[in-house]
Amino acid sequence: MSDADRAGLEFLDRRTAGKTAAGFAVALTVLGLFAVGIGVEDIRAELAGADLRWLVAGCLSTAVGLVAWARAWQVVLRVVGVAVPFRKLVGTYYAATFANYVTPMGQAGGEPFIAYVLSRDTDASYEDSLASVVTADLLNLLPFFTFAAVGLVVLFVRATLPDEVRGVAVALAVFAVGAPAVVVAGWRFRAPVGRAVVRAVAPVARRTRFVTVEGVRERLRELDEAFGRIAADPRALAHALVFSYVGWLFFALPLYFAVLTVGGSISLFLVFFIVPASTLAGLTPSPGGLGGVELALVGLLGVLAGFSTDLGYAVATVYRLASYWFAIAAGGVGVVAVLARS
Repeated sequence: MSDADRAGLEFLDRRTAGKTAAGFAVALTVLGLFAVGIGVEDIRAELAGADLRWLVAGCLSTAVGLVAWARAWQVVLRVVGVAVPFRKLVGTYYAATFANYVTPMGQAGGEPFIAYVLSRDTDASYEDSLASVVTADLLNLLPFFTFAAVGLVVLFVRATLPDEVRGVAVALAVFAVGAPAVVVAGWRFRAPVGRAVVRAVAPVARRTRFVTVEGVRERLRELDEAFGRIAADPRALAHALVFSYVGWLFFALPLYFAVLTVGGSISLFLVFFIVPASTLAGLTPSPGGLGGVELALVGLLGVLAGFSTDLGYAVATVYRLASYWFAIAAGGVGVVAVLARS
């Protein structure tokens, strides 16, 4: 059994399923208690006159964003010599999104399983798949920071950045500087990093027959070659980056549509800051940041947009329906499609 197969089975085992179910239960309980604290009737009143056409628009926006990111993925895959029909790759990407969104901390470390899905569903090797997935994720960081920076600059110019969110702004700034620095350092010193990984794996290899030092060394060599091929084609990376920006635009718009759904109004520039800021809460140890993102949205909408707590909760609920829950439903269809092809 290959390392990729073991990674896939690890995701599918009962223990992981149990953690996922527990994560959903805890997060939904927290959201329920928070709703009770705000006032369920007040929240229901905010949702009573919802214009569902804007909710549909938010769902469609999420779908377009995921398709754009799948297109960026396809561009990167072509660089490593893997040609996949776009329609097939969209289904694979949706399935991978499902895995990310239902797994605790999936957004912070779901790349190995996504690469497993891709390698099983295409002709790509696991190493090429992982290199393409990591590259596409890194490309998505640039529009993430760009949208956050645009919103942040507008807030500073308008002198409307309250003290309550200065910490979030600082966190985004540190992340914007730190993430690229780590990537550059990792690439520059990839040889010593690889040797450190091999040394760390050696004790494990002596205790199990499933992992060998030579196997890990070979995987790292193949992965390094895959990253090298990608880095050698800057035009393709620029092409993929265009689709990353398109994907992020349509990923942010559902919050704007969510506000319109409940009859409110909000500046797009404010949306560009709030969505990345709330996404940081997605690093909480719950499936897709469930609970953390919603509470962060309520706070940010209250401080920056002047929304009441019940209105903010209503907007957060609609936004997550159009983005998170819709993506899970669509991703579930993708999983069925991928399994049907296996």
